[in-house]
Amino acid sequence: MSAGPRDILRLLRGHRRWVALAVLLTLAATALSLVQPLLVRRVIGSASPGPVIALLIGLFAAQVIVQGLAQYIVARAGEGIVLGIRLRLVRHLLRLPMAAYDRHRVGDLLSRTGTDSTTLRLLIAEGLTDALTGAITLAGVVALMLWLDWLLFLVVLAMVALAAVIVAVVLRGIGVASLDAQRAAGAMTADLERALTAIRTVRASRAEDRETDRIAAGARSAYEGSLRMARLDAVVTPAIQLAVKGSFIVVLLIGGLRVAGGKGSLADLAAFLLYMIYLVGPVGMLFQSLSTMQQGVGAYRRVTEVMAIPTERDAAPRPASPVPAPPLLEFRDVWFRYEPHRPVLRGLSFEVPPKTHVALVGHSGAGKSTVFALIERFYDPDSGRILLDGRDLPAVGRSEHRTRVGLVEQHTPVMYGTLRENLTYAAPEAGPEELARVVELAHLTELLSRLPHGLDTDAGEHGMALSGGERQRIAIARSLLARPELLLLDEPTAHLDAASEEALRRSIRETAGECALLVIAHRMSTIRAADLVLVLDEGRIVATGGHDELLDTSDRYRALLGEHAGP
Repeated sequence: MSAGPRDILRLLRGHRRWVALAVLLTLAATALSLVQPLLVRRVIGSASPGPVIALLIGLFAAQVIVQGLAQYIVARAGEGIVLGIRLRLVRHLLRLPMAAYDRHRVGDLLSRTGTDSTTLRLLIAEGLTDALTGAITLAGVVALMLWLDWLLFLVVLAMVALAAVIVAVVLRGIGVASLDAQRAAGAMTADLERALTAIRTVRASRAEDRETDRIAAGARSAYEGSLRMARLDAVVTPAIQLAVKGSFIVVLLIGGLRVAGGKGSLADLAAFLLYMIYLVGPVGMLFQSLSTMQQGVGAYRRVTEVMAIPTERDAAPRPASPVPAPPLLEFRDVWFRYEPHRPVLRGLSFEVPPKTHVALVGHSGAGKSTVFALIERFYDPDSGRILLDGRDLPAVGRSEHRTRVGLVEQHTPVMYGTLRENLTYAAPEAGPEELARVVELAHLTELLSRLPHGLDTDAGEHGMALSGGERQRIAIARSLLARPELLLLDEPTAHLDAASEEALRRSIRETAGECALLVIAHRMSTIRAADLVLVLDEGRIVATGGHDELLDTSDRYRALLGEHAGP
């Protein structure tokens, strides 16, 4: 994949005026410089050169000022382009389907937002601008050189054509090497993110050297890719020297012989040679810009690969059909698979009544977490229907649906920031009274009284300043603050000691009066607290009822309780 004109113009959206202004200023500076050899020509042939010299100095000063302004505008446009690409990438990355996060490593996605978006600045702000100004300036220099001496110009053209052939050969290799280097840098970032996220496990397993070797391998691959690109790019500079300096020597030799033979004037030769000096700029700019743009192609491809992934759709394609007195949540013959020919859910059907505490139990791999993922619409079922309050989930926008469903994960991610920022994450407009309600409901009052700054205490990276039980209760309070109609809890007591578990059970009983609870449960105490127990086995519900009822009627339920024997 290469970056075509339409692709570049799309990336320039919102910055075309600045890039156009930079090009115009660069052309103005070039025009000021192109006039100077003609003035030198007049100085050589003039009896009173004073006024011409003054004009020459003025033009040179104006050229310097205009060129400096153009360079600043190019830099400004480049940074603006990088900012725009990063903002679009961030918005896009946060709205991808969950399956996309399963296929891509987080560190690699981070690399595309950081390193790759910066590299794109070379492609657009520097490569494109230099290519445009170099081409137009080259056209002006060529016209004036043809006007002065077309025969000498043919000599220059032959040398430039030879250099162009050399540059064309290496450009393809630069593009390939650029893509390899960007991919290797992405893999290195992903490996580093993997190690830092699990740094305590790394240290406890004495795996620092192994992780260093793994990350270093990615760094070396990126180094080798960049080195291949540098070797190819190094060919461009000698090619430019061949085109300009080589032709300068040849023109000086041929032109000097012609002046000595009376077939040309010294003033014309001096002006032509000055234009050859000016030729270094546009020819070098044009060749180097092509090399720079090829270096940006790898980053462009990696960014567009991510942007091409469709985002999660939030539209409601059809109006809802009213259903009288429906259950709050209903699965009807739902089938789902992550991979072809390996179904996880097989015709799953069950109901969750309003304001009811329901426990979902089953062995590992039975499909419990998949049920939660489908309820949250992280994935859509392959077939069957899922209804919330009598409405098919596809008939409701994802954002609207998620305002009615809360989720507390087993590993309870706590964001970097204060406890207040974590609690109000799903309800940023919540007031002090609402905060006080969920703090009490989740039994966080004692914790906050011990912290130096209460709700404004930093939670630490990934909440590591808190215990596992404290993180669990904060996640529950965060979900309750949004007042969901259905709250999903993935084994909420897994990380709690006996005292905290008892406090949480009281919270769950009180919460059941506000919304329905669907709890993935393994502990006997969590299962007993439920009004209804659903037994899931190989993607199907095999038994439904209360705890005591299932003890009498379900062999599978009794076997599960034996596997998860505990308080």
